[in-house]
Amino acid sequence: MIQKITNHQLYRLISAHILEIVREPAVLFWGIIFPILMAWGLGIAFSNKKDINREVALILPQGISSIHQSALGDIIEHYPSKTNGDFYLPLKNAKLGDVNLTFHPYTQEEANVQLKKGTVSLIVLIDKGKLYYHFDPANADAQLLYQLVKGVVNNGPQYYSSHQEEIKPLTLAGTRYIDFLLPGLLAMGIMMSTSWGISYTLIERRSKKLLRRMVATPMKKSNLLIALISARFIMNVMEASLLFLFAWLYFDMQVQGNLFALALLFISGNMAFAGISILISSHTSNTEVGNGLINAVVTPMMVLSGIFFSYTHFPEWTLPFIKNLPLTMLADGVRSIFNEGAGLFEVWKQIAILSVTGIVSFIIGLKIFKWY
Repeated sequence: MIQKITNHQLYRLISAHILEIVREPAVLFWGIIFPILMAWGLGIAFSNKKDINREVALILPQGISSIHQSALGDIIEHYPSKTNGDFYLPLKNAKLGDVNLTFHPYTQEEANVQLKKGTVSLIVLIDKGKLYYHFDPANADAQLLYQLVKGVVNNGPQYYSSHQEEIKPLTLAGTRYIDFLLPGLLAMGIMMSTSWGISYTLIERRSKKLLRRMVATPMKKSNLLIALISARFIMNVMEASLLFLFAWLYFDMQVQGNLFALALLFISGNMAFAGISILISSHTSNTEVGNGLINAVVTPMMVLSGIFFSYTHFPEWTLPFIKNLPLTMLADGVRSIFNEGAGLFEVWKQIAILSVTGIVSFIIGLKIFKWY
C-alpha cells in the first residue's frame, strides 16, 4: 500500500513539474528558441577571433619525416624549429596583432581528426613540389591563417610562385564551424537547463517556504528530487531534438557515429549535471547566494570547455584541468560521435566518469538536503 502511494506521488510530481515548465513562455524561449537562433547566427556569420597561437597541419610526402627534409625546408630554414619536430614562426603585425604559427607534421588521417576537433583550421599538403591548401572558405579563421601562411611562402624561393600552389576547399563531413559548434551547444544546453531548472527551482521554493509545506504532506526527498530530474530530462530531450532537427534541415548536419553511444552519453551528461545541481542547491535558501553558486559552476565551464572555439588556444598548463571538466567531456564526446564517427568504445570513459559524477553528487546532495 505504501509503495503504491509512493509511486502515485512520484507520477503526480513529474506531471506537475512538466506542466510548470510548459506553461512558462520564458522557459520555452530560452530552452528551445534561443539555442536555435544562436546556432543559426553563429553558423552563418562566424567572425574571426584573434588568436595568439595558431597551429597548421602539415602533411609531408611519403618517406619524409622532418619538415626541414621537405621542399618547404628551403623557406623555413632561417626560422627556429622546436625539438619535437614542429616549426615555430612568430609573426609581428600591428594591425592583426602578434601571431605565432606552429607547423606540425601529421598524416592525412591525423590531420582530418585535428581539423574536426578544432585544433587546426588549415592543412598544407606538400606533393611533388607543389603546395595544396585545404580549408573551409566559409571559416574566417581559416582564411586569415591561409593568408598568413601564403605570405610566408611568397617570401621564400621563387620556386613557390603563385602557379605552384592550389586551394582545395574542404568537402569532408564534420569540418565546418557549425559541425564544431552544434555539439557544444547541445552539451551547454544540458548544463544550463539542468543547473538553472533544478538548482534555482529548489532554492526558490525553499526561500518561499514551499518545501516546508511539501514535507508536511508527507513527501519523500527522493521523490521530489527524482521528479525534478525526470521532468528536466524530458525537456532536455525535446530541446536537443529540436535543435538537431533544425541543424539537420538547415545545415545538413549528420551524426556519423553510433547513435546508441550518443544516447548513453546524453543520459550520462544529464545525470552528471543533475547530480551537481542537487548538490549545490541542497542547503541554501537565499536566491542571491543560489545565483552565485550556480554561476560559479556553469560560467567557468561555459568559457573554458570549448563550446564556441577550441580550448586548445588556452595556455598549455590549463589543458589537463579543462579536459576533465564535466562540460568538456560531454562536448568532446558528442563532437567525436557527430564528426569523427566514434562509437561506444571511444566514449565509454566519458560516459562512466559523467555517470559516476552524477550518482555520487546526487547521493551526497540527498544526504545533506534541507527542506527549510
